[in-house]
Amino acid sequence: PNPWSNAKPQDYKELFKVRQCQAVLDPCAAASKASFDCLNRHDYNREKCIDFFQAYRDCKGAWIEQRKADRRAGK
Repeated sequence: PNPWSNAKPQDYKELFKVRQCQAVLDPCAAASKASFDCLNRHDYNREKCIDFFQAYRDCKGAWIEQRKADRRAGK
């Protein structure tokens, strides 16, 4: 799978609207799962999963910036 398909976080406000008791409220959960799946496929060789880790970090960074911008705007 393409690691960059998970680099953009889901809209966290939508996740909070439809959350359920067991729901994970992390819009980057797909990128996280892809990172772990890559590690499992490659016997925990981190060098082969660098792109997946970077996609996860990009997703988390974008999510945090989105939340900051929304707070500044009073949303």
